[in-house]
Amino acid sequence: MKSTNTVSTSANGRNTVSGTTQKLVILALLSAIGFISMMFLKVPVISFLKYEPKDIFITFAGFLYGPLAALSCSVVTGLLELPFSSTGLIGMVMNILSSASFACTASIIYKKRHDIYGASIGLICSVAAMSICMLLWNYLISPLYMGITREEIVPMLSTLFLPFNLLKAGINAAITLLLYRPFLHVLQMTGQVTVHDHLADKKSSVILVAVISAVLLAACIGVVIFLNK
Repeated sequence: MKSTNTVSTSANGRNTVSGTTQKLVILALLSAIGFISMMFLKVPVISFLKYEPKDIFITFAGFLYGPLAALSCSVVTGLLELPFSSTGLIGMVMNILSSASFACTASIIYKKRHDIYGASIGLICSVAAMSICMLLWNYLISPLYMGITREEIVPMLSTLFLPFNLLKAGINAAITLLLYRPFLHVLQMTGQVTVHDHLADKKSSVILVAVISAVLLAACIGVVIFLNK
């Protein structure tokens, strides 16, 4: 009996170590993909502001392993960006706050409700959370590295920073919702992770995911157009 218990404990220990290693590998991979996408997929949008899709991969981490995983990937990606940032430490903190407010908000809500509706509500809230967070950050900090007064930054909040962050977050939310299931399937096919696909529950479908993504993106674009009238 003692021998059996020893073997069982050892096996469980190996499984735990293997699971932890697998998790770290996937998080490192998602952080690296996020960093690479930030470096090579930047698209100019408004003025000096550029869209990049790294928050999609950070949110994948949050959906898989929870908000702490999303925060960890946000920090790692921000640190990787630092040597290439023209805004130094301020830019790094800005990038971490932006990604964390988006990915952590979505993953906290998805953790509470593991289905298509939880993911959708989480991503909608993440758009609002990121936009509000970056409005506050830009009001407080942007004057320091842009070399302008806080009074000068105020008009830019509604005409520049808010439209940009709404558009960026809306695009990333829609793409996250569309690509999370295919991403899970790839992981499962390669044997990297075995998880239940909560977005494939009875109440959900590919069409539903596509419709919610389209509505989410259209709503953000509509707000941007309204703000720029």
